[in-house]
Amino acid sequence: MRVLHFYKTAFPDTMGGIEQVINQIARGANKLGVKTDVLSLTPERMPRTIEIDGYLTHRARLDFQIASTGFSMSSFLRFAQLAKTADIIHYHFPWPFMDMVHFATMVKKPNIMTYHSDVIRQKHLLKLYRPLKWKFLEDMDCIVATSPNYLLTSDVLAKYRHKVRVIPIGLDKTNYPKPSEEKLAYWRNRLGPKFFLFIGVIRYYKGLHFLMAAAQGTNYPIVIVGEGPIEEEIKIQAKQLGLQNIHFLGYLKDEDKVALLIICYSVVLPSYLRSEAFGIVLLEGAMYGKPMISCEIGTGTTFINIANETGLVIPPSDPIALREALRYLWEHPDQAAAMGRRAEGLYWRKFTADQMVRSYVDLYFQLVK
Repeated sequence: MRVLHFYKTAFPDTMGGIEQVINQIARGANKLGVKTDVLSLTPERMPRTIEIDGYLTHRARLDFQIASTGFSMSSFLRFAQLAKTADIIHYHFPWPFMDMVHFATMVKKPNIMTYHSDVIRQKHLLKLYRPLKWKFLEDMDCIVATSPNYLLTSDVLAKYRHKVRVIPIGLDKTNYPKPSEEKLAYWRNRLGPKFFLFIGVIRYYKGLHFLMAAAQGTNYPIVIVGEGPIEEEIKIQAKQLGLQNIHFLGYLKDEDKVALLIICYSVVLPSYLRSEAFGIVLLEGAMYGKPMISCEIGTGTTFINIANETGLVIPPSDPIALREALRYLWEHPDQAAAMGRRAEGLYWRKFTADQMVRSYVDLYFQLVK
């Protein structure tokens, strides 16, 4: 069995949510005897193919981008070459250029698509893309939704319910580094014993501007880890509001991020749009036994963070409700700790990488029978 994954970016070049999912599936499937290739685009001059954790990742040259969609002329040939030796093609949606490659190369192999998110932001371009999108979805043998919540709330998935499977995203805790005692002590000394933690790319839909507004008039330490397109905008807002309790740490290595997950009081993800289709940082928070705060946006965020069980769920775009959620957890440490324990239990029951990988591998073998 050999599987080809295709997406615009991949580990180790970038490590966003989708890249992390591909990496977890590829690593885990290799241990079960499924050979894996991953094809992605890169603007850098890097080795064309490298081996990572037992699977091969291949790069095609990124030529240009339009509305966050990467285009690559060389990827047509590279995809066709790799697809010849594959038993299954595994696409990761959305990426409109991928649809074009699929039809232009006319590869006739069993295929599946992991449907990570609806197309949210590009309203005008979506009108042009829609016919191709419907044709591409129709051509899939199986579509995988990452949570039952997203399946229930996506108008697109509703049209293909007959061939949709739900396979939740899972993480392998043993794959995360174990911070040294010195590292843990450093961050405790720098940030104090009790703080809220946000980790992620600082994008428009993450809701950090609502978090800044919610922090006004409070003294709860809030730690922001990550970089992104609106980072400066959020920092300016924090300065204008006179916030002294916000710590912008920028990009951190994995050991530092894990150290913060271990010592933080709670994980906060105020994303307010459906672009946040799952919220892997919530899964990481649950994995480390932390109570969570997130918004009800009809996606996987409330598949992970169950209201009043593993944390608090608030309306989106509501800084007053967010401030109240921060206050409640801060002032009720026993309830917060109990939520964290339930969150960790939920992780072990539903969200391990082993469960996710076995579900995908079972699906692969069903498709090639």
